[in-house]
Amino acid sequence: MTEQPQHQVLIVDDDLLIRELIELLLSRRGFAVHQAASGEEALAILANTEELRPSIVLADMQLPGIAGTTLANGLRTLLGSGIRILAMSGSQPDEAKLEGFDGFVRKPFRETALNILLGEDVPSSEGVDSPASLPLNEEVYEKLASSMSQMQLTKLYQLCLDDCRRRIDVIRQTAGQNNMDACRKEAHTIKGSCGMVGATEIASLGEFIESHGLVTNPEDALHQMMLACGRLKDQLCARGLSIQW
Repeated sequence: MTEQPQHQVLIVDDDLLIRELIELLLSRRGFAVHQAASGEEALAILANTEELRPSIVLADMQLPGIAGTTLANGLRTLLGSGIRILAMSGSQPDEAKLEGFDGFVRKPFRETALNILLGEDVPSSEGVDSPASLPLNEEVYEKLASSMSQMQLTKLYQLCLDDCRRRIDVIRQTAGQNNMDACRKEAHTIKGSCGMVGATEIASLGEFIESHGLVTNPEDALHQMMLACGRLKDQLCARGLSIQW
């Protein structure tokens, strides 16, 4: 009996944490997952790799360079009209910006992308639903823990905290240059990636900075985010994960 071929999925996102999380979740469902960190990389890989012909593409809307409708059109040129292209973003884009896409998934999400891919019902809004003051959303954590090994889970949360530390440093630097747009962009990414792994307190702080900027003392806001990272690390270690911070 001939084995059924795996469905191929391409994830296009400049956030490594988002790519790794989606790959972990989809690979557990039997999908063959490929990654690209930019629209340019995605198009180049597809143009030069004949055996890579995904039936589904998940593409972030906030990519630098080639993105949005331009990327969607390029993907269809290479893969044909049968390709299913889903947009992802931490905020609802205008309808005009979704032209060329077959659907939209708002970050942070848990298994929304999986539900869409599998043709299951998708709630109209699925985001962080535990109190923002809690370091860790128990429901999200349990779902992740049940879908991957402890080693994979540790890798995922370590990547999350390492990424947060790096982006906090970038926010500190760009705030010193009075570049609030860059600060908000980094905060937007923190909100989305942390929300997806249930790091609700950090995600909430990221959302506040994205919405309001660093309105008072930048160091105080970033210090609060670092403390939230420490509290998340403590909760994860209490669950037996070897997390460094």
